[in-house]
Amino acid sequence: MKKISFMLLIGWVFALTGDELAQKMDDRKTPSDSKVDLIMTLKNKKGKTRSSSLRSITKDDGEKQIIWFLSPADDKGVAFLKIEHDDKDDEMRIWLPAFKKIRRISANKRSDSFMGSDMSYEDMSSRQLDEYTFNITGQEIYDSTSCYILESVPRDHIRTEYSQHITWIDTSLYLPLKDNSYDKSGELLKEKYFFYSHINGYDVLSEVKVRDVYLRRGDFLRFGGCSGSFLGASGRLLGGSGGFWEAPKAANEPTNWQTSSPTSQPT
Repeated sequence: MKKISFMLLIGWVFALTGDELAQKMDDRKTPSDSKVDLIMTLKNKKGKTRSSSLRSITKDDGEKQIIWFLSPADDKGVAFLKIEHDDKDDEMRIWLPAFKKIRRISANKRSDSFMGSDMSYEDMSSRQLDEYTFNITGQEIYDSTSCYILESVPRDHIRTEYSQHITWIDTSLYLPLKDNSYDKSGELLKEKYFFYSHINGYDVLSEVKVRDVYLRRGDFLRFGGCSGSFLGASGRLLGGSGGFWEAPKAANEPTNWQTSSPTSQPT
């Protein structure tokens, strides 16, 4: 009997590979285009919080995204543009209205903080399947949910601030629930927690909590105010921030994402 149980366990361990799990996450049904309003709350070391209102518009399954800051007044008008590429580094730019200037985020600045938060610019991009090796290291119950534990290690040619990511993934829905990111020395750097709502047949992010272990702060994003209908049904492997919920085209959205600057504010 013990031998049979052991053989069944071996069969379970190798029933799904890390690459297959990553592909199932990538294939998960999600909106390809969407628009959503966000609240980003930052906490300093003394526990004081500061909240900002944002609007995010994305296209093409999250590969193209613009985020506008709507409030507070000193951040209003700041905009972030991201375009992901398969054959070169992702393009990232920030529009700074106070200086009437567009600042390009170069590859060696991707580890910098995004608007003073615990997220870096690298955290704003998705993890591409061909840029990582994936391995299932175990299975356990997390927050009353059965989860695969997926190890994601960047390939040698990938420029990143991280050495690896460990992600807890719902075994039935293939949703990431928790993500730990480690620095180049192998020390835990960031913890991320993801929460979802089921809307119109989609499991979509409702909140993301991010904690920098060194800074010991803890920031979070709350999602709400969705407008328009959902388009498409393709999926993406989670980004470092869990990815922003993607939305339908806005009336004042740039028609040429390759060349437009994110200077026009949403209404």
